[in-house]
Amino acid sequence: MSDISKSRRKVVSLAVGGAVLAPWLLRAGRSQAAQNAQMRTALKYQDQPNKDQRCATCMQFVPGKTPKDRGECKIMPGDTEISPNGWCTAWVAAAKK
Repeated sequence: MSDISKSRRKVVSLAVGGAVLAPWLLRAGRSQAAQNAQMRTALKYQDQPNKDQRCATCMQFVPGKTPKDRGECKIMPGDTEISPNGWCTAWVAAAKK
């Protein structure tokens, strides 16, 4: 078999494999986003603080690049749009520094 036939077979097999996996990967990404939306709903997440409780003062909050940037929450993995001024029912005071 020539080198051209071998490389052509490799390209075709990679293309077929990608076509087979693409819908599964897209569905997996959507389910993760939906799961985060469900987590937000279950935890009653809001972009406003609850009295003096806010995400920036919660032990679960992972801050963004600056104090005003959105960050992440350890309870909601993959959700990088958590407001430092937000709040949810999983709020727990962070340890004093």
